[in-house]
Amino acid sequence: MTTVNNNKLQNITGTIALAGAGKMGGAMLTGWLAQGLDPSRVVVIDPMPSAEIGALAARGVRLNPAEAPEAETLVIAVKPQMFREAGPTLKRCVGASTLVVSIMAGTTIAALQEVVGGAVVRAMPNTPAAIGRGITVAVPAPDVSTAQRAIADALLRATGAVEWVDDEALMDAVTAVSGSGPAYVFLLAEELARAGVAAGLPEALATKLARDTVSGAGELLHRSELSAATLRQNVTSPGGTTAAALAVLMGADGFGPLLTRAVAAAAERSKELAK
Repeated sequence: MTTVNNNKLQNITGTIALAGAGKMGGAMLTGWLAQGLDPSRVVVIDPMPSAEIGALAARGVRLNPAEAPEAETLVIAVKPQMFREAGPTLKRCVGASTLVVSIMAGTTIAALQEVVGGAVVRAMPNTPAAIGRGITVAVPAPDVSTAQRAIADALLRATGAVEWVDDEALMDAVTAVSGSGPAYVFLLAEELARAGVAAGLPEALATKLARDTVSGAGELLHRSELSAATLRQNVTSPGGTTAAALAVLMGADGFGPLLTRAVAAAAERSKELAK
């Protein structure tokens, strides 16, 4: 896995077409504009844009033009189940040298090449992209040039960190770990609050304690150079309260085996969606 140095968005030339401006596509567009991309370079294709996306037209973003323009870069952020239906419209944006960046879960490079063509980069972001703290993993098709890869990296990096892999087969596991991963963390906060209520805390207090503990621990993990295992050990005094809880969570039927099965289930579903 490799990291590519960011090519500043201000240096990107040509038209960027964004197909799908929902939560993830909208977060990317907001990040691009915040980092200095000229709004007039962006064309948004979305049959039901939000009021926030519609307001960007006043800044120069072209929204649903009558004729879809040929783009230097096409970013596809539509729902995977809508992709083939939208394919003919999207294909009109793709020329011989167009870079196509897809963030659709389970949609393979081969499927993208079949439906729209172009030099394809398949990427999997996650929802913290909405606050600029996402993590995206990307894999390029063999015909993607170094310059196109740098453009894709800059566009994806507007919402957080980017890692690159060369083996597309890894994307199912990526989807299961980081793509779906925020839901696992939110479930942890949800269930920790529920357990607090069961232990006698008022619901509002249990919810705040769980929410702030999960977010605070996440921020500590983000800022610290220590491993997650070391940070866990630093909280755990021998024979103490945390050790008692971890004895349950780390048991044979505890958190580790359960999460392994959960990630495997998500990865298998990702493979099924690609069929």
